Amino acid sequence: MRFLLSNDDGIEAPGLAALERAAPGDETPLVVAPRVEQSGMSHSVTTGSPLTVESFGERRWSVDGTPADCVRVALHQFSGEFDCVLAGINSGGNLGADVFHSGTVAAVREGALHGLPGIAVSHYRNRKLTPEDWIRAAQWVRPIVEDLLARNGASSNLWSINLPCLSADAEAPEVVECEVDLSPHDLQFRAEQGQLYYSGSYQKRPRKPGTDIDVCFGGRIAVTPLRLTA
Repeated sequence: MRFLLSNDDGIEAPGLAALERAAPGDETPLVVAPRVEQSGMSHSVTTGSPLTVESFGERRWSVDGTPADCVRVALHQFSGEFDCVLAGINSGGNLGADVFHSGTVAAVREGALHGLPGIAVSHYRNRKLTPEDWIRAAQWVRPIVEDLLARNGASSNLWSINLPCLSADAEAPEVVECEVDLSPHDLQFRAEQGQLYYSGSYQKRPRKPGTDIDVCFGGRIAVTPLRLTA
């Protein structure tokens, strides 16, 4: 398959380079990604101002817009050159309700709106305790992507993969297919000088047994089908 790759951490993010290594097949993927980080932009698109598209190397382009913009530009500029959209590997989880505000997920959702299968990949990490290991992440991701794309008559053509936070010497984790946990985030804010700062704990968010948050927090890879709904 021919792959379009994007993300919301920006064209220079190491997770995007890891996803390039994880993409199956021998053909070089086409990369169209934001010039700078666009985390939390959800499915925002740019329609009232111009977008600057710049070459960032062979088959790599940057866009000064959102992840959804990147996929829209790629579909316009390179239509017919790819069969699937991959997004990530996001530095941080996109679990549960995160799928609604994640730019990573929005990139594959935009592709799905145009009939392309898509897989969003994210890596839940404790940034204070766990160093980045993108080589290992790519090794975990590749066989999962191959398996999802090889299926015929699958219940979904849109998926989210969340890698767990494990120690450097941990064995490869179990892969679990599960549903998205739509429990709301912890609504905690602290007030300082008339302004509110979010202070909720990502790690302490509600988790329903057997769903993506519970699976990933429990040290396994969560693979969840996503659905386009009005």
